[in-house]
Amino acid sequence: MEATRQRRLIEAIATRMITHAEELTALDQAIGDGDHGLNMKRGFEAVLAKADEIAAKSPAEALKAIGTELVMKVGGASGPLYGSLFLGIGKGLTGPLDRAGLVAALQAGIGDVEKRGKSSVGQKTMLDVLVPVAARLAAGADLAAIRQTAAEAAAATVPMLAIRGRASFLKERSIGHMDPGARSSQLLIEAVCDVLEENV
Repeated sequence: MEATRQRRLIEAIATRMITHAEELTALDQAIGDGDHGLNMKRGFEAVLAKADEIAAKSPAEALKAIGTELVMKVGGASGPLYGSLFLGIGKGLTGPLDRAGLVAALQAGIGDVEKRGKSSVGQKTMLDVLVPVAARLAAGADLAAIRQTAAEAAAATVPMLAIRGRASFLKERSIGHMDPGARSSQLLIEAVCDVLEENV
């Protein structure tokens, strides 16, 4: 992947998170401690500040650099979880940048998130978006279908009972609210799809 497109991906993801910080904060105020939006904004502002440096690396090393930056700069649960996602994808990206290689890398990142958060699908977390998206990608879905899957998966967390994270303390009161991590994962997927669609 050329550095120009890689930088565009970094910029798109970071900008999406930054501009949606207030929405993510509002979602987290409903069922968490209210810091998800601010933490994501802080982390991705740090990533954006190093966009040129990160974009000059290989795709695998760029992903690891983003993950490292998020772990260092983002507080709460978001830093370790999103850091694990990017670090895991980077470590898993050992083959060509084709669909099979991307699926394997994404699944590696998801595995690291599962280990870090001690969570799984159905527990009202970011995994409820990432896992279905990975499955659709593996099944050969196009970008429009992947985008739709991410949106539907995030919406599907609304009626869920939170099992992990701060929201789990609310028990039944967590029902009726979208999980902020699921929403930020949706935003991440949409930003990637936007850039990939630019030359389609």
